[in-house]
Amino acid sequence: MIALQIKDVKHFMGRLLGTDFLDSFLFVEAVVSTYNTFTIDGRMNRDFFTREEWEDPSVRPWDFSPWERMRPLLFELIRGKKTPVSFRIILHLMPQYVSGILDPAETTLTAEQIKALVLTCRYENGMLTLITGTSLHTFLPDKSADVLWDRAVKTFLDRREVDYDLL
Repeated sequence: MIALQIKDVKHFMGRLLGTDFLDSFLFVEAVVSTYNTFTIDGRMNRDFFTREEWEDPSVRPWDFSPWERMRPLLFELIRGKKTPVSFRIILHLMPQYVSGILDPAETTLTAEQIKALVLTCRYENGMLTLITGTSLHTFLPDKSADVLWDRAVKTFLDRREVDYDLL
């Protein structure tokens, strides 16, 4: 796990909420504090779908909504003349990209052993911090997935010219 403080918060927020910058992620949860505190669960709601829709992978390929679908909703909550008091957005890398993070030369872990590669965006007191995390399906003492995910996130940000400080 690493924590990265974003230097240009306004620019990053524009990319996060206004572009496809993180559309390779699934939306897990958000808590946004403005004039109210809004909590949004990104888990797909079984009761909303017919049985056929629920079982159709083209309708519901994941348990969580894609960030791309939820981004406009979060944009509407966060935008405005006043900055939010705080927010926390939790994202998971889409499962089809997990194997690309796991370098076989550096780990024996497989994509099937990884439950989620997590990226949390946290804004408080005028600072925006990105925090990485990994979740495995079972306990393993091997921390190589953490190291590889941390490196992948830094590389991703570096390639997109996002300035940050390692905390």
